[in-house]
Amino acid sequence: MMRLAAVSLIVPDYEPALEFYVDRLGFTLVEDVDQGRKRWITLAPPGGGCRLVIARADGPEQRAAIGRQGAGRVWLFLQTDDFARDQAALLAAGAVFEGMPRSEPYGTVAVWRDPFGNRWDLIAPKAAPDDST
Repeated sequence: MMRLAAVSLIVPDYEPALEFYVDRLGFTLVEDVDQGRKRWITLAPPGGGCRLVIARADGPEQRAAIGRQGAGRVWLFLQTDDFARDQAALLAAGAVFEGMPRSEPYGTVAVWRDPFGNRWDLIAPKAAPDDST
């Protein structure tokens, strides 16, 4: 069995990322291992799923990639069961929404940016049809 366990998120430094994701958004700090020059930090979103590996930029090329890992596209997707609640929490945490929520065939969605410039979708998927009949 294979599954996507984590994705790496390049940030300017560890502490601002921990403050935003853990202290403000409620992600769980799963691991924080000092490796000398760097740390191995993994975070889990409140509802579980794929983890984030917080990677401090090392050198000019990585610093230039902060907020541009998706080459200008949304590349991170946060699923919610309560759009209004989680949009309010993101706004209170300092996320910036690029527009109003919109309805798509797959659910309600809005693009937001974290403090490092990464573009995310907040998505409330449409309920699956009831197959019990």
